[in-house]
Amino acid sequence: MKLTNTLTGQKEEFASQDPIKLYVCGVTPYDEAHIGHAMSYIIFDVIRRYLEFRGYRVRHVQNFTDVDDKLIARAQRLGASALQLADGFIASYFQDMDALNVQRAHVYPRVTEEIPSIVQLIQRLEERGYAYAVGGDVYFRVQRAEGYGKLSHRSLDGMMAGARVEVDEAKEHPMDFVLWKGVKPGEPQWESPWGPGRPGWHIECSAMAIKYLGESLDIHGGGQDLVFPHHENEAAQSEAATGVQPFARYWLHNGLLRLGEEKMSKSLGNLVTIKEVLSAHSADALRLFVLSSHYRNPLTYSDEALAGAERGADRLREALRPVPEPATGQPLDPAPFHQRFIDAMDDDFNTAQALAALFELAREANRVRETGSDVTQAQQALRELGGVLGLTLTQQEGDEGRQAAPFIQLLVQLRNDLRASKEYALADKIRDQLGELGVLLEDGPTGTTWRQKR
Repeated sequence: MKLTNTLTGQKEEFASQDPIKLYVCGVTPYDEAHIGHAMSYIIFDVIRRYLEFRGYRVRHVQNFTDVDDKLIARAQRLGASALQLADGFIASYFQDMDALNVQRAHVYPRVTEEIPSIVQLIQRLEERGYAYAVGGDVYFRVQRAEGYGKLSHRSLDGMMAGARVEVDEAKEHPMDFVLWKGVKPGEPQWESPWGPGRPGWHIECSAMAIKYLGESLDIHGGGQDLVFPHHENEAAQSEAATGVQPFARYWLHNGLLRLGEEKMSKSLGNLVTIKEVLSAHSADALRLFVLSSHYRNPLTYSDEALAGAERGADRLREALRPVPEPATGQPLDPAPFHQRFIDAMDDDFNTAQALAALFELAREANRVRETGSDVTQAQQALRELGGVLGLTLTQQEGDEGRQAAPFIQLLVQLRNDLRASKEYALADKIRDQLGELGVLLEDGPTGTTWRQKR
């Protein structure tokens, strides 16, 4: 098995002791989870499933950043408690992941429940000369960290040139980052040796990973947008505190999801929630959409792409339909397809090629079934290998409504054409009648999207 390691930039042989220690960066629960989250957690769910399929035991830890600038700001706007807001969105996150058939991690530590471990880690850094206090804040000395920049393959000068670094006279170096933030009015706070305050962003993951997995991890995962500064800083402070290198032997980062020509982001207002997608498409379709591309590649979301993935899921389900009568012909041997699946997944978790093997197995099963051949073993292999990718390949509640998705999209396109031709009355009629049927159209900067009323 080979993995592409962000740390080295190379595809490396995977060698690990059992169990495998897997840490995946979790969400900041200040809003509903979106399909960018779905992409990342589907990918790491499949990586875990495949490792277990290959006989490894996996110890999987994923955090919740339940105290953070964005979460605090939103709670203040809503007049709510930051912790209560986080609790609500964490519950919603679990609903989404369960609906996507994403396995639960073994441990979900939360920042607010791990303050003592975080404080202890900062103290270790201070004792070893890697951290310094200024007023109520504590900073990490990047110049003292040997090899700082090795994960993102940048130098300190390159980081300075490529980022807008605010001048802060309290820092010894402009790239030093905060480990502990002194208290501010209206913010959650905890006692510490440096006065009341709360943790900085990066230190939390180091503290939680070390507490639940030890000083050296096997695999650390997350999106490519976390390589710098989050994972760079996490690696530096962890290795500085423990003296153990590397902090993670393999760093795996998934590509980012785009909506048209833009990256999805809260600031652009173009997020599509998981609940919205699952109101129109099955979980299997969303998984097929994500897994049809290599995990390190960027992916562009569209309703058309999801509709295509739904048709693909239907083709796989069709191959699993019961055989009406005893087969008399030669059984279809799934072994070649099984091996192609393993070869693909062993090559840096190439799910696109693994899916190709499944679709070819399904196509062959449908073909030979018509000749009276026994496809029982082929169906068993399809279920087993589909399960490795987290596919259920079963009809689910709401599938009947999702089958209407291609027709709704066709009406949306017709409405767009009518608007382009300035036939606004007909365009509005389509919108209104869809609304009466429970389908809401939303016109935005990236085009028209639709969702079903809940």
